[in-house]
Amino acid sequence: MAAPYANPNEEEIPSPERPPSPPPHTTFATRGVHAPTFSAFRPREVRFASSQAMNHIAWSCDGKKLGAVGIDKTVRVWSPEKSVEQRSSTSYSGGHSDDVDYIAWNPTHPDLFCTSSQKDRRIVFWDARQSRYIQQLSLRHAPYQLNYSPDGKTILYTTVTRQMHALTYRKEGEDAKEQWHQADMGGRMVSASTATFNHVGDGIVLTHQSEHLIRILDYPGLNVLQSTPAHVGGCVAAALDPRGRYLASGGHDSIVNLFDLSEWICARTITACDNAINALSFSHDGEFIAIANAGNYIDICAVETGMPLHRVPAPGPAPTVSWHPSKHVIAYCGHTKTREGGPPPTAWISLFGPGM
Repeated sequence: MAAPYANPNEEEIPSPERPPSPPPHTTFATRGVHAPTFSAFRPREVRFASSQAMNHIAWSCDGKKLGAVGIDKTVRVWSPEKSVEQRSSTSYSGGHSDDVDYIAWNPTHPDLFCTSSQKDRRIVFWDARQSRYIQQLSLRHAPYQLNYSPDGKTILYTTVTRQMHALTYRKEGEDAKEQWHQADMGGRMVSASTATFNHVGDGIVLTHQSEHLIRILDYPGLNVLQSTPAHVGGCVAAALDPRGRYLASGGHDSIVNLFDLSEWICARTITACDNAINALSFSHDGEFIAIANAGNYIDICAVETGMPLHRVPAPGPAPTVSWHPSKHVIAYCGHTKTREGGPPPTAWISLFGPGM
């Protein structure tokens, strides 16, 4: 059932602490940027009666489809331009024998995506135009996170044991058709919680939840190019500005750092959040960053100033957040907190922004 806004009685959301005024030349007005009035919008929710969380949500490359996974063996895909009602989703099943944890869309094709499950140790590949999966890979180690290369021919995945591996789309033999295969990493062992390609595909950004560093490696050589201190107590999230100016990192210390990629210095620090960071996402124009954290809200901040713009209420902590690839709309998901004497817990997905 879709709801036009979050229930205000669930938990009071604290206002973000406002930092000092930024330099005038960095403001929207000076740069001629017309920012949406985020405070004028309300979240739109879809809830599912479930004792488990909706773990991950992601947009297709054209923004016409939204996929979510988490509460069972099924992948659900919506067309938000038409409807975000629970019954309007298309379900994809049969690829996993246990709960699905993660979804990633191919950046070169709006109908191709893959999903992973830690419990059944599979990565499954799908075409949204057909109900049956197109390929199924069984792995030795449980997959934790997935990320496509810009050309859609390579996938990096990390495992629950914090190791990075790779898949490549290729032929094995002259008569064989192209499929996904485990890539040869030359015996190299790379530790990471998350692994993200740069915009060209010749470098990767690695974080580790037990390390304070954020590391940059070349690909496929896997040589360390940069190793920069980022967070106290572990670095858990990273995102690249689509304009190529900044690398954002988030950690257990509730801080978001924005590194200038041309000089490899920390250009600014965002301290709006009161809780450990879960996920980061840049808007398509690079002007805004959305921050998912262990609190019941999503923070939207201005990239060039670090100023908090709006705190979006959520029914519970969101493990992920994702900007639409061409609109100022975010999608996020999670699970309501269980309270003694309160309503039964529910899994949920939410959309927030103009037109939602």
